[in-house]
Amino acid sequence: MKNCPLTILGAGSWGTALALLLSRKEQIVRLWSYKKRHVREMKLEGINNRYLPNYPFPKSLCVYHDLKASLEGVNDILIVVPSFAFQTVIQNIKPYMHSRIRIAWGTKGISIDNYLLHEVVKMKLGHIPVAVLSGPSLATEVAAGLPTEIIIASNDTSFACDLTKRLHSPYFRIDQNSDLVGVEICGSVKNILAIATGISDGLFLGANARAALITRGLTEMGRLVKALGGKQETLIGLAGLGDLVLTCTDNQSRNRRFGLALGKGISRKDAERCVGQSIEGLHNANQIWILAKKYKVDMPIVQQSYRILHENLDPRQAIQEILCCSSGTKILETLK
Repeated sequence: MKNCPLTILGAGSWGTALALLLSRKEQIVRLWSYKKRHVREMKLEGINNRYLPNYPFPKSLCVYHDLKASLEGVNDILIVVPSFAFQTVIQNIKPYMHSRIRIAWGTKGISIDNYLLHEVVKMKLGHIPVAVLSGPSLATEVAAGLPTEIIIASNDTSFACDLTKRLHSPYFRIDQNSDLVGVEICGSVKNILAIATGISDGLFLGANARAALITRGLTEMGRLVKALGGKQETLIGLAGLGDLVLTCTDNQSRNRRFGLALGKGISRKDAERCVGQSIEGLHNANQIWILAKKYKVDMPIVQQSYRILHENLDPRQAIQEILCCSSGTKILETLK
């Protein structure tokens, strides 16, 4: 397995961090980007200065722009692109599929037409081994070799174990479960909640308000996980509570920084420019709100976040409406 190449599709900060993690273990890694100029820069400089500077590429990490070439002789693919691009990437790799292909992803979101990502893979590629990587994992800290723990959810125990062996290091620990639904929902919803808590902090509403939003948000997350058939124990694990707390409290989080900017009165477009990379909570607020309505799930923070982002509701009014109303926060009931 060590000498069998693995291809990572997506050369943003998280894709690059995972490529560094694997290649530092002397594994052969192919890092693909659709941006030809970006690929040229990385090949010339031996580093991803756009999205993850200061971390030189090991010799076993090769950069590709040609998708077909990046997938030749590869059995395992790791997709790390924004959720709005996920379906396109799956469609583009379809001509290069073979019977031994296994696909994992580190994307946290749902597709533009409201499908969970494992559903997209099944619809486009059939029933194959899949896995999702999630949990509290800032790219810069993984690249720096700081302690990190994530979860891998998979429909195939062998694939999950192989991925764990590939990724595990003294500073990178992996847990496993089979709850694709719960892990994917948690990873999508937490980004929206991070925007909401960022807005609250940008408005200087205080640490108490932030804690209230995180707690209520966890309950909303649990309601949707339950409605879609996910496992409730996922909610209080790395993919749920762990990632939620990190994303809502650390300023390295793009979603939180975006929310902070909105709370300070910066326009949506300028806030996006300030962040500079894809903001999953912005892309997924609409999709998650549609799912909430479809399954009749009460998600007031998601609803107000959607209204801020897509209906131009005043952020202060939206957050204060949430904080001033009865929460109905019953985490223990959600976990039953």
